[in-house]
Amino acid sequence: MLGMWSWLSHYWAALAIGGTCLSLLAFAVYLLAKYIRIVLNIFVDTPPVPSTLPRDFKVLRGELVRFRSFDGTSLRGMWLRTPNRRQCRGTIVFCHESGSDMYSCDRYSGPLVDAGFDVFTFDFRGHGESSAPESYRSLPWPSDKELEDALGATAYVEGTLEAQGKPARVGVVGISRGAGAAILAASSDPNIACLVCDGAFSTAETIVTLMKRWAHIFARVKLVYENHPDAFWKFLYWCMMRLAQPKLRRRFPSVRKAVRDMVSRPILFIHGEKDTYIHPGQAYMLYGVAEQPKYLWVVPEAKHNQSVVAAAAEYAARTIAFFGKYLAGEAVGEEELTAAGKAQTDVA
Repeated sequence: MLGMWSWLSHYWAALAIGGTCLSLLAFAVYLLAKYIRIVLNIFVDTPPVPSTLPRDFKVLRGELVRFRSFDGTSLRGMWLRTPNRRQCRGTIVFCHESGSDMYSCDRYSGPLVDAGFDVFTFDFRGHGESSAPESYRSLPWPSDKELEDALGATAYVEGTLEAQGKPARVGVVGISRGAGAAILAASSDPNIACLVCDGAFSTAETIVTLMKRWAHIFARVKLVYENHPDAFWKFLYWCMMRLAQPKLRRRFPSVRKAVRDMVSRPILFIHGEKDTYIHPGQAYMLYGVAEQPKYLWVVPEAKHNQSVVAAAAEYAARTIAFFGKYLAGEAVGEEELTAAGKAQTDVA
């Protein structure tokens, strides 16, 4: 006993330091676990943006078909074919936003069909008339499941074109989460010739923004949560994803990395200036990492997914000119691609 007390009295300082370090480590682990739990709830429970496009236009109807996602899920699609079959300028695949369906393509696709393009629109799994595995739950973030659906749609269209003796080249229009799925698909499908991405976003950047917005529920002391470095939020996101992906049985690939690493592809980013759900900075960030040829149009007064409403005529002119140049291979001047506005080819 005396020996033990002698040892303790000799090493008490080291023991105190060790005990303090262990206590701080335990507290840090507890705090991090609490943070991760809250972030996971934000990630899983964030609802999709309600579709608010007014139905003040004629709903387009076409040929309904069934096809398969890359993982075998049965999906519903619809062909909208231009009336002048001899002068069809190309085929475009439409990827709708989360919480919507294939019929939301109407306002976007009407001018394209009238201009001579065929459009193939479809329901992502869990939407409209498409099937969904029992374990699937739709979230606002593009995952490998939406990627498989988008690839299934483009493969179906490309196979149809090849069967008709036409080149297997397609354009893609994606809205919000559908834009993320389109970007992910383009990074692995070389037959996607060009993309229009309206309201696209990076999942990581969006979640970090939401974490900062709701930081007051992470820490009671304002001085603490206002001084977390960016590295902390990125690490917290990384930890959360390690739990979210197995829990939800899917992966959430990085849209930003897909834009950065894909083989150069013409891409037009469109974003609402008054978008309070996905900040316009997201469009500038994705545009900044994309390769040329690339275009960015930030629409004044438009909210999320509302650019096509706020500037309908210019939206139609820009998208028709873009697909005319990069899908149909026509001689289209830069002034037509930037109709009624200044081209944003450089971002400060």
